[in-house]
Amino acid sequence: MTSFPETRASLILRIADRGDDLAWGEFVRLYRPAIYQLACRRGLQHADAEELAQEAMLAVSRAVQMWSPDPRRGRFRNWLARITQNLWINFRSRRKYRAWGTGNPEMHSLLNGIGDPSTALSQLFEFEYRRAIFQLAAKQVQTEVTAKTWQAFWLSSIDELPMAEVANRLDVSVGAVYIARNRVVARLRAEVRRIEESDV
Repeated sequence: MTSFPETRASLILRIADRGDDLAWGEFVRLYRPAIYQLACRRGLQHADAEELAQEAMLAVSRAVQMWSPDPRRGRFRNWLARITQNLWINFRSRRKYRAWGTGNPEMHSLLNGIGDPSTALSQLFEFEYRRAIFQLAAKQVQTEVTAKTWQAFWLSSIDELPMAEVANRLDVSVGAVYIARNRVVARLRAEVRRIEESDV
């Protein structure tokens, strides 16, 4: 699983200031989709996943002043994943979601591994965070290129169609598809870097 850069201390300090709406906007824009997707993958429906993501943002706003960098406690995202997992457990234990316990040792292992970067849950959180960054970058880059350039990239890279088929569909040369794809990939990389360096 791809690792991500550390959450920059400057953003953590800024979100500790409840009056810094810009910092909170950036924080929510990057982390809320990851938390929402994680909740959906853990079995919550849309409305419940939205509620869990909102509760996580609220929990961070209440506790971020107490967070301090400590290598023994792990990265900020580990702390956030731990908050999310605790909220998920609380959410699932509410009466309407409560299920009979099984005594399954796998559940004990899951609970003991909360926030551990090597657990599947932490890796899933990292994956969802990475996907949120890609979606933000893609949304921005798509506005900067022509529709045909974007289609050439999408069909060849995301849909993985053969270059000749993409060229035929778009009525351009195969070389033009390669150029368009490379241009978009370069812009996406630059935009992902910009997003990551903008405070997270």
